[in-house]
Formats: sequence, structure tokens, C-alpha cells
Amino acid sequence: MLDTLHRPALGEGNPYMLLTPDEVRLFFKLHWALLFFVNKRLQVIPIDFDSPEEFSILSPDLRLKVRNSLNANLDLIELFADENPSNLSSEELDIVRSWRHLVNDTFYVFRELKKYTVFISTTSPEIAFGVLALSQPFEELIGPYWPVLTKTVLLPFKGKIVYDGLLNSYNVSFGPGIRRSVNESFKEAKARHGIVTSLPMSATLPTPKPKPAPKPPSKEKKEVALSLVLGLIDQFCKEHLNEEYAQLCRKLAEKLSRKRPSPLLSGKPNTWACGIVRTIGWVNYLDDRSQKPHMKLTAIDKAFGVGESTGQGKSMLIRKMFKISPIDPEWSLPNRLDQKPTVWVF
Repeated sequence: MLDTLHRPALGEGNPYMLLTPDEVRLFFKLHWALLFFVNKRLQVIPIDFDSPEEFSILSPDLRLKVRNSLNANLDLIELFADENPSNLSSEELDIVRSWRHLVNDTFYVFRELKKYTVFISTTSPEIAFGVLALSQPFEELIGPYWPVLTKTVLLPFKGKIVYDGLLNSYNVSFGPGIRRSVNESFKEAKARHGIVTSLPMSATLPTPKPKPAPKPPSKEKKEVALSLVLGLIDQFCKEHLNEEYAQLCRKLAEKLSRKRPSPLLSGKPNTWACGIVRTIGWVNYLDDRSQKPHMKLTAIDKAFGVGESTGQGKSMLIRKMFKISPIDPEWSLPNRLDQKPTVWVF
């Protein structure tokens, strides 16, 4: 988890696509005040903070939990503006109100242009956003080798788009084929909407050029979709499960990718990754406390940033698609087969 708290000194030049020092101070003042209010309402972090400034010294992982709770309860933005607990000006409250139009997604950090950095959403249809960094250029935060896959929240701010100061970048490397596919996605997104530089998106969009009849998804797009899902699965299994689980989850992801058309081409990568891990966990009784490793299935949803009903629904879809049962030998961990005598009956 990457966190942006560094501020350039007053008078320092602004050679990158950054907010000015005054804008950075204003952004954090408003964002911390809102998250402080959300935590006070929902008690996400059960600590009694005295001020937004005190709340701001929490670790990025803890503030991320509060931010995710805000994303799930956007009505709190209007409540914050109505109550105005931080005594903000009307102009400042208007900025906070505009955050109802946030974009919460997984993005490719794609290219640095003169005025902003291009983020491409992974949700279909893809959209290209022109995003300003806060006080540090994105290259310092995520490295110079792009594209980089990252999960964050985009917010409108004074006629521009910024991210909310919290970046969760995935350690996924891309080969030439995938980079070409991302480049193609950028061209298509730019043709559809241009590069979006303010939120909410304008109701008047560029008229797309006539296109020939749609072609079946290319092999490269299938590889991109599979690579994203596998990267998320590998990272999750490394942190929470083990290599045996990772192997079975990869096998299931690859089987989904081989279907025609591949289901992985529609929907968010983190939703598919969640459904896959949930399915393998369901087969192997991962939520049974006697098992090692042990994890509640709802905890899988939270780890992937997916709602419980969404994670459960995606898992059910996968199980129906491949007729997977709780004692399915194809999807049982090797060291569990001898613990399930019913498997041998089948």
C-alpha cells in the first residue's frame, strides 16, 4: 500500500503533473476531515480520535479500511456536508460534495503526458482518465516501468481529477503482447470518450467513428484478462493461503479463460479472482476452523474489495458452470483427498 503524505516546499517548482502545495494542503484537509467523520460514524477503527489530524497519522492500511467503508456508504458525503463538523467554507463543502462522483476501480497507470498521467480503467468499456498526482509524481510512487496495475479511487478536485492518496499496486509483469493490448485499449477508450479530465463525465461525448462488425476477442485480450486474475490470485494466496491453493486457483482461472467466449473478458478482475478463490475454498472447507489454512469465505470478499453477495454470486456461477461439488476430486487439495473417503466412492 502506497501512501502520499510528502509535500513539496513552498515556492518549489512544479515540473510534474502535480497539485500546487496549497492545493495539496487543501485536499488533505478535506479528505482527512471526511474520513475522520466516516470513522466516527461507522467505528471502522475502534479508536477515539480527537481530530482529523490525529486520524491522519494512522497507517495507510487502516485508513484504507475507512476509505473502503466510505465507498460503500456514499450517502455519508452528503451527511458530512449537511452537518459540517469541521466548519468548512461553502466552497470547501462543494468540493467534498463533488466526491459523490468518485471512480473506484482497478486501473492501468499507462502513460505520462504533458498535463496529466493517463489511467485506464479495467472495467469494460475501458475509460482513459487524465489524473494529477498529489505531491509526488507517480513514477516515484510506483516505479518507472509502465503500465502498472493499481487499485485506487479517483476524485474530482477543483476541475481536475486526482487520486485519493492511497495506491494499491499489484506486482504483475506484462509481456509485449499484453502491453500491445493495453495500448489498443487506450486507443479505443480515447476514440469513445477522449481522455476524461473532470468528474462527473460530460454527458456530451465525442461521436465515435463507425466501426466494422465486432470481432471475437483477440488472444492477447484473453491473455491480459487471465494475467490480471492470476496476478491477484497469486498475491492473495501468498499472503493468506499456500501454494497448493494457488495451484488449484490458477488451474480454475485457466479453465475459465479457455471457455469460448471467456467469462474473464467481462467483469472486474478482482471479482473473478474472488469467485475463483471462494470456489476452491468452498470445495476444501476453508471456513472450517479445523482446517489449516483456515479463512472465512466472507474474509476473501473483503480482501479483494468485493461485496459479500457479489463474491458469493460469482462463486455460484463458477460452480454451476463446471458442476463443481463440495467433494469434487478435481478441485480438492492433494493432501485432502485421503481425508475425503467419499471421493473414492465417486
